[in-house]
This record gives sequence, C-alpha cells and structure tokens, in this order.
Amino acid sequence: MTNRRIDSQLAQFPNSYWHPHHPPAFTQLKKNTTTEIAVIGGGIVGIVTAYLLAKAGKEVTLVEARDYFKGVTGHTTAKITAQHALIYNELLQTFGKEKARLYYEANLEGLNFIRDTQQELNIDCDFEDKDAIVFASSEKGLKQIEKEARTYEKLGIIGTLILGQLSELPFDTTAALTMPDQAQFHPVKYLKGLLDEVERLGGHIYDRTRAVKLSKSDKTVTMDTGGILSCDKIIVASHYPFNDFDGLYFPKLSINRSYAIAGKIDKPIPDGMYISAESPIRSLRSIHVDNGEDLFLIGGDSHPTGKSDSPNQIHFENLLSFGKEWFKFKDVEYHWSAQDMTTLDKVPYIGQMTRTSKDVFVATGFNKWGMAIGAMAAKILTDLINGKENDYEDLFDPTRIKLKGKDIQRFSKKNISVGKDLLESKLQRPDKAPEDLAPDEGGLVSVDGKKLGGYRDKEGKLHLVKITCSHLGCGLNWNNGERSWDCPCHGSRFSYSGDVLNGPAVKPLEKVEEANDVN
Repeated sequence: MTNRRIDSQLAQFPNSYWHPHHPPAFTQLKKNTTTEIAVIGGGIVGIVTAYLLAKAGKEVTLVEARDYFKGVTGHTTAKITAQHALIYNELLQTFGKEKARLYYEANLEGLNFIRDTQQELNIDCDFEDKDAIVFASSEKGLKQIEKEARTYEKLGIIGTLILGQLSELPFDTTAALTMPDQAQFHPVKYLKGLLDEVERLGGHIYDRTRAVKLSKSDKTVTMDTGGILSCDKIIVASHYPFNDFDGLYFPKLSINRSYAIAGKIDKPIPDGMYISAESPIRSLRSIHVDNGEDLFLIGGDSHPTGKSDSPNQIHFENLLSFGKEWFKFKDVEYHWSAQDMTTLDKVPYIGQMTRTSKDVFVATGFNKWGMAIGAMAAKILTDLINGKENDYEDLFDPTRIKLKGKDIQRFSKKNISVGKDLLESKLQRPDKAPEDLAPDEGGLVSVDGKKLGGYRDKEGKLHLVKITCSHLGCGLNWNNGERSWDCPCHGSRFSYSGDVLNGPAVKPLEKVEEANDVN
C-alpha cells in the first residue's frame, strides 16, 4: 500500500470506530415539558446518571444536543482505568495523601461499576480486563516514573515498576509502571445498553435538542428547538457547561484536542493499554473486532483547541508515521479526534454547580480520562440528588476555591493567553477570494471587503459564515483536518456551515445567505 492511498484516507472526514452505523433515534423536544430531574448531555455521565436515577424511581428526562454518541464519549480511546499517565505524585503535592488516595479509589469504583453493570444487564460491549502501563523512553521519563512508583507505595496503590526494556514494545524504553486489572471496552455498545434500560424504566429521551439557557429562578431549561423543560433539579453533563457563566467556568477550564487512528498492523498487537510519559503523547491499545482481525489504536498529539503550530491534518499524519515506523501500520480504517478539558488542579468538577445553586449540578473537566471517573461522577450526582452522603463529594466539589502555586500560574497563564488569542484572531487577514477555494478547501476569504469563513465542499458548493465566536466574540481559526471553525480563546467549535460542534458556545455562527451566489 502506498503512502498516497493512506494520505487520501486521512484526507476524508474523520470517522470514529465507536460511531454506530445506525445510531438510536429519538425525537426532538419541541414543546413545553415538565420532569423531576433534567439531565442535559448524552455522554457517559448523562446516560449513567439517567440510568441510576430512573432505577431509583425518579422521573428523568435526558436531552442530547446531537444524535447520541456523536459527542466526546464517541471520540475516546475508551480506556477504563485509574492510571491517568503520571498524575498521583502531582495529586499528592496538591491535595495530600488522603485525597490523592480517594482519587484512585473513585476511579476504581467507576471501573467496577462499568464491569458490574455490563455483566448484570448482559451488555455485549467488548469489555476486556487489561493492564494499564505508562512507559518512558528517556532518562527524564525514567526519573518521573520512579517518582510516581514511590507515590504508589505511599498511597497504597497496586502497581509494578519495570526498569529497562518492555519486551512487547518495538521501540526503546527506559522504564514502565503497570497498574493491573484495569479494562477497555466499546463505550457506545455499553451506553446503548443503558439507554435501553432508561427507556424501559420510564425515562424520557430526546436528541437533536440543544440546551441554550438555564433559568435558576424558575428551574427551566430552554432549548434551541423552542421547547422549555421545567424541572425540580438540573444536571449539566454537556461536557462543557452550556451555562458556563454560572460559576464562571470558562476561565477555569483548559481545552485541548487530541487525535487517534485505528487500523491493522503487521506485528502482534501488544496485550495492554499503554501511554507514554513524555510528549508527544502516544496512547496505544487493541480494538476487538467481531469476526475479523483486531485493530490497533494509536492516540495522542494533543494541542490547545484552535491553536496548533501546524495544520490540523498534520496531527493525524504524525500518528500514522509513528505507527508505520514501529508497528508496520498497514491501513488507516478510522481516524478521529477528541475535545478534552482540564481543571486548574486536574481534578474534575463534580457536584453542586455554585454555592447558591442548590438544585443545579455539574460534571466537567475530566482531563482526558472520562470513562471510569465519568461513571463515578454519575454515582456522585445520583447520591447528591437523593440526599445521600458520598465519600468523594468533597474531593470533586466544583466550588472548591483553594488554589496553590501551580494552579494560580495556570489560571494566570490561561487568561493572559485568552487576551492574546482574541487580539491575534481579530488581526488575521484573508489571503484568498471565494473563487480561489478548491473543492474540500476552507479558510479566511474576502467578500466585498468583509472577512468571512469559507469552505467549498466536494460537490463545489460554497459555504460562507461570519467567523466571530458566538460565545464571547473571539475570531475563529480554520481546522483543515476536521473542516471546522475552532475558537482559540475558549475552545468552541463549529462546522463549516456554522453549526455548534463543541461548547461553550450554544448558538451557531451566522451564515451568509448569499453564499450560493458567490462563485
């Protein structure tokens, strides 16, 4: 197979292996409706929460902005693990021994919840027990892993330190730290099983319905479809809080994109879930394929959303080059990217959204590790809704305000960067006219002296939008790898035709109606 053929596959629109060929279909919420609990967001947190609440006898309404599984959960590497690369030494320094250990226990409980429910409900979701392994390929990485191993001992975390070469990996390694009895799965198959249970238990499910406004005074959520959902309590599980001005979440979350490819390789697939200690990150795992040859997944190459030193297409190609060099990657059958958010102290925000919003709850900021802790977030939220104490609620409390040195530095750096990004994005100048755009090409264009975003699709149709982010007015950058307009300030993303792909924005870009008249 030639490079040209592989490159042409990467040039296609990204497609995730996890996306179902026939996603479950529900109706839009177009009329005013009442419910006991409103769950906004149909990813792992929202679906598991809806399942647990419905199981507890609550009247639940679950609302997803797009088709189910087209969001973040459908673009994961789907590792269910408490080993989040090198995190525990940092947590020990930030939170102390007790809370660092609680973080580990929370992830294990989330993992066990997924393990138990897929067995109880007989969900065929390719669940496999696997070791999680973080490896180093340099002397610096070796020292980091040794420090993390010492932290494992202090916290009572089960793990094994290996010095030198890992026999199953084809490149040089200096050390590795293994956490046994973790897992991987097919997240969409699992969550489809839970959706079926939510329906069976009487839950109400809507899709293609984006929440755009939350009123705390009368406990209503207004949808872009015109429907209004009235409820007693509201859970915001929309990945990025759609009501992010409540509690001012946008200055406290850093947003990154990372990439993944999957295909067949000409070497035995290593039997574990791997991630590198050094950058650029390389995340590795197998994908079980029914009645076929298993696939190999390579992920990584992350960068802040809307900001990349290279065209976005390059990040997929970097993963492919790595795969070809070390694993004889034969073919790219799937490629996709993910949007991830990290809190200032790297621990998710799960719980009451603000100190004064006693009936509004949130879960966000999973730092690229949303499977195990996402399931645990659902358990925490369910306990809070039911008035039960939870051992982990203080650790993940979104209203925690204690910031240490590194957290303050991250906060200051992020918000200084936002101001710079806003200025730079406004100063960008178009370098093309619409007629210069080739099929499947996009970028800034000038139309009658106005700066617009243009994309010409493969059929030759031109799509023009105003490229001012509908969140806080930042200018947008063209993402050639995913044919989207991305905001460098707070991470909102829009399709080439202006539809919202990722928040915090909830309103689409303004389309230029004369687009079809411009050649």
